[in-house]
Amino acid sequence: MSLIEFKKVSKYYQSGDEQVAALKQIDLDVNAGDFLAVMGPSGSGKSTLLNIFGGLSNPSEGELLVDDISIYKLGGEKRADFRSSYIGFVFQSFHLIPYLTIMENVMLPLAIKRGRNGFQKKLAQEVLVRVGLAAKGHRLPSQLSGGEQERVAIARALVNNPPIILADEPTGNLDSTTGKEVMRLLTELNVEGRTIVMVTHNPENASFARRLIKVKDGRIDC
Repeated sequence: MSLIEFKKVSKYYQSGDEQVAALKQIDLDVNAGDFLAVMGPSGSGKSTLLNIFGGLSNPSEGELLVDDISIYKLGGEKRADFRSSYIGFVFQSFHLIPYLTIMENVMLPLAIKRGRNGFQKKLAQEVLVRVGLAAKGHRLPSQLSGGEQERVAIARALVNNPPIILADEPTGNLDSTTGKEVMRLLTELNVEGRTIVMVTHNPENASFARRLIKVKDGRIDC
């Protein structure tokens, strides 16, 4: 059963007097529990595809359904609620707040939800245990290695218990050994039932996925 459905999705940008098509009439289904790798050269449209997946960039044409919800028909506040409930983001550059502790960084997605601070700390501690950083919640990001910072980013993505994880070059700033550890963690999360969509340029990372698509010139080129 499809959890995510792209229906004739196109995305256009204006560059001076010229209209540039970043995506062209994309049809794509992703089933619940899938692990999809998206590959393609620079400028192919793969990052635009991921942004639309995440409810971050309105398509120019077409429709995106997630769990039968047409997310670009939602108002801004409802779409933010949707992202909080359904999607965890993992980025290449971590996007950790340097002056917040690891625990505080992981708790950030919980800020828009009402709840006792103690309960939110409990949720954050649970996901830090899950990624092997339970003892480092009091540290600042600068006190961790790159691999540890990426695991913090994964913990932050997990704290709301979303069914979908979107990963943008999750090992791009890591050495090969640490990158494999991160990929094994993503694989474990997929085995546990989470749907993962990962943009990568690395064929070795793509080999961890169950399914691969290639994007070229704004189209799926399989």
